[in-house]
Amino acid sequence: MKLSGIISLLQLEPLVEPGGVEFEVTTACGCDLMSDVLAFTQEKTLLLTGLTNPQVVRTAEMTGIKVIIFVRGKRPQQETIELAREKGIYLYLSPKPMFECCGLLYEKGLNSEEIRKII
Repeated sequence: MKLSGIISLLQLEPLVEPGGVEFEVTTACGCDLMSDVLAFTQEKTLLLTGLTNPQVVRTAEMTGIKVIIFVRGKRPQQETIELAREKGIYLYLSPKPMFECCGLLYEKGLNSEEIRKII
């Protein structure tokens, strides 16, 4: 799904857009536990979260996530916005709750992360 379509679908307010919005997002992850994000995400994943601290951006950078959406209208700290700008990570704000955002994305065909078995 193109990021431009996600922006209109979830009524996103852009906070940081370091480039164009016509690239493909293949999976989504709705999560507030950054340890789970580190364990289960992959590139081309969109992260939906209620956490607004700079650690979210640092976690995204480590996992190759390029798009973070803050749900429930939660506005991140200025430090978080500046770090995302520095790292080239897209930040958006959605007025919708995480459950609704995930449901809308799933309904439009965006896949969820496949859980990798940890042995």
